Amino acid sequence: MAVSSVNLFWCAPNQTAVGLDHTPNVTEIGMPQDDNKAMGRMTGEQDEPEVPEGMLMRFVYMILIAIMISVAQTVLGVLTLVQFVIMLINSREPNPALAEFGTSLGIWIAKAARYQTAASEVKPWAWTELD
Repeated sequence: MAVSSVNLFWCAPNQTAVGLDHTPNVTEIGMPQDDNKAMGRMTGEQDEPEVPEGMLMRFVYMILIAIMISVAQTVLGVLTLVQFVIMLINSREPNPALAEFGTSLGIWIAKAARYQTAASEVKPWAWTELD
């Protein structure tokens, strides 16, 4: 028996499911609007290069981006600890600037991963604009 993806969807514990003939929107499945905006930044329009670079240059870029991803993971780990301490002190209230930076860092990592796996020819920031 085939199951359509329209008929099944995740529903937050405090929400009730809507009819099976209804496709849920972002707010119905518990995804904040900020997450929707971040998806647009990550997968939105990007200018693909007109002429693909040679394989040797791509390899060089892939090595550089791999190093940058490693640094980004370290920054993310430190950011996570700092945000946790802030939330302990501020009665579970996160620092909005750190949260936004975390979102931007995650988007950069996603774009870098897309380039690394050849899902996109667009290089991440340092070679293109940071959205």
